[in-house]
Amino acid sequence: MSSKTLRFGLHDFLNAQPLLVPLLKRAEKAGIEMVIDVPSQLAEMMNSQTLDLAMIPTVEYLRRAESYRLVEGVCIASRDKVGTVLLISQVPVQEIKTLALDERSRTSVALLKILFAKRFSPEILFDPSPPDPEAMLEAHDAALIIGDQNFSLPSLSKETEIYDLSEDWFLKTKKPFVHAVLAVRAGVSLEKEICDVIQSARHEGLQNLPAIVKDFAEPRGLDLGVCEDYLQHKIIYDIGEQELEGMKLFQELCYGQGLIPEKHPLRFVAV
Repeated sequence: MSSKTLRFGLHDFLNAQPLLVPLLKRAEKAGIEMVIDVPSQLAEMMNSQTLDLAMIPTVEYLRRAESYRLVEGVCIASRDKVGTVLLISQVPVQEIKTLALDERSRTSVALLKILFAKRFSPEILFDPSPPDPEAMLEAHDAALIIGDQNFSLPSLSKETEIYDLSEDWFLKTKKPFVHAVLAVRAGVSLEKEICDVIQSARHEGLQNLPAIVKDFAEPRGLDLGVCEDYLQHKIIYDIGEQELEGMKLFQELCYGQGLIPEKHPLRFVAV
C-alpha cells in the first residue's frame, strides 16, 4: 500500500451505503481517510484539492474531465425509474415561476434543465435551497429533491405532479443515467491495491444488502422493503458500456446547453 494517506470523499445517502460501510472497515489498514459530505461539497473539495478521490456528481466530473480520471467499475447509476431524483410541481410545468433546487445536487440540476428546457418558462427562477421538501414547496411552485428525503415525503396535494428524472431520461434515450462517478484528481497516484480495496468493498456491500439496509433504515424509520428494493433493483454500481454511452450522451447534451465549457474524453485510472 502507499505510504501516503489518501483522502477519499463519499456521501452517506442510502445509495452509497453498499460502498461506504465496507470501506469504513477497510480504510485505516488501506491507508485511506474517509471524508463524508454531500455531493456538491465533495465536488468543491475535489476542485480545491483537499480530497484525492471522491464520488462526485457526474456533471462536476464532466466540467473538469481534463483534470480527473475515473475509477473503473464504480458509479451510482440508474436505468428507468429510481424514485430519489424528483421534480415535484404544484402547477403545470409550463406555469412554474419559482423552482427550489436541492442545494446538495449538481448533476440532477443539469439533468432537470436538459429534460425540461423546452417546457419551462424562459422567466423561471431557480433557487438553490436546503433539502426540506415542505419548506421548498411552501415557498416555491415546484422543487427538485434528491436523495433519501424522497422515501418519506410529506403528504402532497392531489394537484401535485411528480416527475422521476431518471425515468424521463430513460424514456427519451433508452440509456442508463449516471448520477455520480468515482473520480481521482490529477497528480494522485492510485495504486492497484487501492483499486482492489474499492472493488472488494463494493462486492462485499452488494452481498450484504439486507444487513446494510437494516442498519440504515431502522433508525430513520424507513421501510426496509422499499430501501432494499431500491438498492437491489434501481441502483447500478458498475460503470459498464451502457452506462458510458449514457454518460457520453449526457456530456453532449450538457455541452449543447452550455452547462459544461468543453468536452473531453472520459479517461480511467491506469493500473
